[in-house]
Amino acid sequence: MTEIGVYGTFAELLQFPAYFGCNWDAMVDCLDDLCGAVTGGVGVAVVIEGADRLLEAEHFPLFVSVLCQGADRANSAVDLDGFPLDRLAIEQYFVFEFGEFDAERITRRLEQPDLTVAKGHGCVSAVLDPAVWHQGNV
Repeated sequence: MTEIGVYGTFAELLQFPAYFGCNWDAMVDCLDDLCGAVTGGVGVAVVIEGADRLLEAEHFPLFVSVLCQGADRANSAVDLDGFPLDRLAIEQYFVFEFGEFDAERITRRLEQPDLTVAKGHGCVSAVLDPAVWHQGNV
């Protein structure tokens, strides 16, 4: 799937606003701004089926990082400056469903400075590396 395909799919399914800029930064902002109209105020879990199509895409590691950034911001009760938000934290989880699961291959594709990647039994998880993303916010 192309970057444009990712933007379009997420914008449609998660009801991004009309002003969504169809770029990675705008996607982080829209994921952070998901509200009760889409999530019912209780959060969202997105399952990305057929993730095999994305694994070798050049943008795959960036896409995962963007999802982690959006979830990190939405799951927070404070803004980027550390001030309390006027909304509750919204839980977000993203699950990639692979037809052929290869933990080593997935892990290699996700190795980048801003992510912490771990392999479990039948899964690979990725989260933002707090040493990179939360400097000065602790």
